[in-house]
Amino acid sequence: MSGFQFSSDIFSITEIYPIDEMGSRSSLSRDVDSTDIDHWEMNYHEAAIFLEEGENNEKFDSHPRHPSALPAYLLVHNKLYYGLDLFFSMTLLALALVENPAVDRFELPAIIHSTLELICLGVIGVELALKLRWIGWSTILNHKRTMIKCITLFIMVIEAVAVLVRQSSHFRVTRGLRPLFLVDTRACGAVRRYIRQILQSLPPILDMLVLLLFFVCSYSLLGYFLFSAHENFYFKTLPDSFISMFVLLTTANFPDVMMPSYNKTKWSAVFFISYISTVLYVLMNLMLAVVYETFTGIEKDKFRKLLLHKRQACKLAFRLLVSRQNPNTIRFKQFQGLMRYFSPKTCQRDVILIYRQLNSSGTGLLTQDEFLNIYDAISLRWRHKDPPDPWFTAAWPPLRTFCRNARVLVSLPYFEYIVYVLIIGNGLAMFIRVMESSVDLEDGARHFCASWDAWVFYMLFLIEALIRIISFGWIDYISSGWNTYDLSVTLLAIWGSVLLLMSPGFTFVVILRPLRILRLFKLKKRYRDIFGTLVLLSPLMWSTAVVMMVMYYFFAIVGMELFAGYTLENCCLNSTVEPFYKFYSNSSNSGIAYYYLNNFSNLLTSGVTLFELTVVNNWFIIMDAYAFVSGQPYLRLFFMIFYLFTMVVLTIVVASVLEAFRFRIQYKQQTSKKDEELMLHEEVIIDWNSLQQQIHDPKLLESLQMDFVYGGVTSYIGRRARTRDVLQRHMYITEITQWLQEAENEERQDINSIIEEAHINARLITA
Repeated sequence: MSGFQFSSDIFSITEIYPIDEMGSRSSLSRDVDSTDIDHWEMNYHEAAIFLEEGENNEKFDSHPRHPSALPAYLLVHNKLYYGLDLFFSMTLLALALVENPAVDRFELPAIIHSTLELICLGVIGVELALKLRWIGWSTILNHKRTMIKCITLFIMVIEAVAVLVRQSSHFRVTRGLRPLFLVDTRACGAVRRYIRQILQSLPPILDMLVLLLFFVCSYSLLGYFLFSAHENFYFKTLPDSFISMFVLLTTANFPDVMMPSYNKTKWSAVFFISYISTVLYVLMNLMLAVVYETFTGIEKDKFRKLLLHKRQACKLAFRLLVSRQNPNTIRFKQFQGLMRYFSPKTCQRDVILIYRQLNSSGTGLLTQDEFLNIYDAISLRWRHKDPPDPWFTAAWPPLRTFCRNARVLVSLPYFEYIVYVLIIGNGLAMFIRVMESSVDLEDGARHFCASWDAWVFYMLFLIEALIRIISFGWIDYISSGWNTYDLSVTLLAIWGSVLLLMSPGFTFVVILRPLRILRLFKLKKRYRDIFGTLVLLSPLMWSTAVVMMVMYYFFAIVGMELFAGYTLENCCLNSTVEPFYKFYSNSSNSGIAYYYLNNFSNLLTSGVTLFELTVVNNWFIIMDAYAFVSGQPYLRLFFMIFYLFTMVVLTIVVASVLEAFRFRIQYKQQTSKKDEELMLHEEVIIDWNSLQQQIHDPKLLESLQMDFVYGGVTSYIGRRARTRDVLQRHMYITEITQWLQEAENEERQDINSIIEEAHINARLITA
């Protein structure tokens, strides 16, 4: 934790040098010499754009370079357009629900859904047109993501027009590319980075897949020559042998595939055991190890590139904020102007605190090295070091006494133990209720979560939450994630009990009562590590969910185009999968006969079918059924390719989870509680006299008297959130120093090469 105080005479420099003497002029005010324009404001604006590009990991080649480009840039980079882009991208995805084959009762005429599609594509196309306004064709052609988006948009517009003209849909697998527009929205920036990591992890995965397929093909060939004479229909032909061994890779048809040959000779078990041991327990685990190692390296390299990209953005912004008199430092007024554009919602108190925290030297002027930490400083959340009187200080005296006693009660070490005892008692009461006999399910649900003992515990938990809120105030109470969780599940359980009493059929609310028991897991360190890992993984899990949704959407569209016209009821006569598709009028006859429900009749049903394929249990039954009813055995490739895709993505997901857990364990081993507190907190001391010399606006000074002690000294504490980025900066502190040194050396070499080239050219001209 660092604390410092400014001297009283350092801000007089602003009176000596006029602010209009800019060190450099913004490209956004180029060719504009009107005296009506405040060129400093243009510098602030462009500097803020550089910082936003660094924060969002956007390439600087898309930076606006001319005043005429600024309106188009601002139109695209605003929250309203971000919302419109996200809304129409999701609407475009939702059109698959109403297009043929549509969800029941959702289908719309072709003229309506094609018109909606053209509207969505038009809004998305506006962004590309505006980008062209300030980027130009040459840059767009070198931007792969934008080029793919342009080509996809062009194809989809042509197809939508064709549907509108013909008034009917045609074979359109390109609809599966619609998620590209969602992924390209501002809200899915983390998803794009995760997809990039997946693509970077592909080379080792592909190498392992080639090796895996080599063993599958080798064993398929051997199995064909060994078992085709055993009347084993799994190996009747060479293609059958390959498909059987590919399915065996997922263990979905084991031991069925082995039993006919095992009946002939017990030695055939050696073939199948060796195959499963090699491909499943050796190669698949080896693939996970290779992907984990690759993913770990990619994660660190991603952090390095983002760090250097932000550093470059800060340096570009810094050049626009210096003056001629101080070409190597920034004054507060320029920093204040920057914050008006970069973080307009930041209050003036926080702007001052951020500036003071950055200026670790205490000189009152920010150097470039200090300014490079602006992203970290802006993330700090400030509060008084010595908090003011409790919120109930000015309350009615009897109420103040009650609140003070409540705070004393909560501060007792035994208070937490009492809460844990109540949670355990709640668990025992639930166990007793479960063991009781009930007339029916509704009666059992009512006894479980709406009985007298349930209401007793609900009220006790609610009283506990109210005592905490009264003691510390609402803001401090919800600042704890566990407090928020406790209050939420308590209120939900009460709501569920009331709902169950009003409508006994809502038996699903029984899940709400046991949720409070999760608090007990906090007592054990291993569980705390798991919960901490889940917090670190929450952004990654969201990105993973979107990636899986994109993959499901693509394969669902392709599956509907290929298989929507086929009916599976009572299909596959005289085949091995016939029993799974027989339609029984009496559902009690067979539980396996419902496989005909696993189809591609609409988007939602296709999603369920694809999830069943992801689980891989009996997935080959669905594959064989569609190969049979279509009469096209090669359509099995759709299911096999889907399995490979899901295997690749899920392997990377597992690798990312392992990497996050390992990272947190290493962090815990290397960082004590004291070190973590020092890392997550920053102290800033504000002297009112120096503040007066820093700020010359009387109105602003008057408003700041509520935040700083007039004529005295005020201390503030800034707290960082415990995010993965913050922990990485702490864990990679040695590597960061090396990365920054290498970047500076490269910059010096570039400057030296430019100077040397200039000298050579000068000599040539002289000669």
